[in-house]
Order: sequence, then C-alpha cells, then structure tokens
Amino acid sequence: MTKLIIILLSAVFINNYVLSRFLGICPFLGVSKKLNAATGMSLAVIFVMMLATAATWPIQMYLLNPNNLGYLQTIVFILVIAALVQLVEIVLKRYIPSLHKSLGVYLPLITTNCAVLGVTILNIDEGYTFVEAMVNSLGSGLGFFLAMVMFSGVRSKLEGADIPKAFQGLPITLVAASITSLSFMGFGGVIENLFA
Repeated sequence: MTKLIIILLSAVFINNYVLSRFLGICPFLGVSKKLNAATGMSLAVIFVMMLATAATWPIQMYLLNPNNLGYLQTIVFILVIAALVQLVEIVLKRYIPSLHKSLGVYLPLITTNCAVLGVTILNIDEGYTFVEAMVNSLGSGLGFFLAMVMFSGVRSKLEGADIPKAFQGLPITLVAASITSLSFMGFGGVIENLFA
C-alpha cells in the first residue's frame, strides 16, 4: 500500500509529466488561458490516460511480449490512444457540447499528446504491475490537472499585468511556465522520505 501511495504522490508532484518531464506542453500552453477549458482538458486527459493504461498494459504483457513483438509497442499504443480519444470526443460532442466546443482542436490533439503515450510506455519501462500502472496513470493525470489549473491561474493574473512589449504573448507565457515548474522542484526527495 505504501508503494502505491509513493507512486501516486510522486507522479503528481515530483515526476509531473508537464512541469518536470516536459511532456504534454502543447495543451499546457494552448488550453491554459481559461480555467474551464483547462479543467475540461485535464479531465479528458485523466480519463484517456486511465483507459489507455488499462488497454495497453495487458496488450504489452499478454500479446506483444510473449510473441516477441515489443518493437511494435509505440505503433500499437498510438493506435489504442487514438481510438480512445475518438471515443472521448464522441461522448463529449454528444453529452457536453459546450466543453467539446471550448476544447476545439486540442481534444483531437490528445491523440498526439506525448504525456498520454509517455505514461503508457513508462508504466511498462518501470516494470509496474497492472495496479501500480493504473495508480501511476491516475497520479500522472492528476499532476497534469494540477499543472493546468495552476498555470491557468497564473495566466489569468498575467492578463491584468503591465508586461513590457518585448515579453507580451508567448515570451511571458514561457517565462511564467518555467517559474511554475520551479515550484515543483522543491518536492524532490520529500515523498520518499515521508515513507522511509
């Protein structure tokens, strides 16, 4: 149980896929302007991460590895993730059209979101069991959510700030993102020491 807690908290704070591993930057920068869109995108990413792990881990362990087809991992995982994203898009379009419209082009981009693919591949590379992989995926999704919501707040404060002309637009966004990521560096070593 302790290992699962460490995996969860580490995925949220220490190994945050956006702020420490720099995966999933496209939606992080593109959808974080408004809190509603950031929250919706994050929930969709959590859902896809969990489903993708639930589908890809058994495929890797029971189909690819036993048949020496591990070299097909990336292609198979991308196909599975693409199918799951299409499912999420259909559900959102049908049941939550306002969220579907606010996410716009970024929803289909979850298919190519390297954070989702990264989680599924790193779950295998880390040697996690199915339960550990699911916990890591949940933690990674929650970390993505935390980063998106935090950065959405930072960007809302920037809208009212007096920013020098040279820094307006993308430059100040990247500076703010780097400062936000620095805040997560302080968690390194803390989680492991809590349960030592």
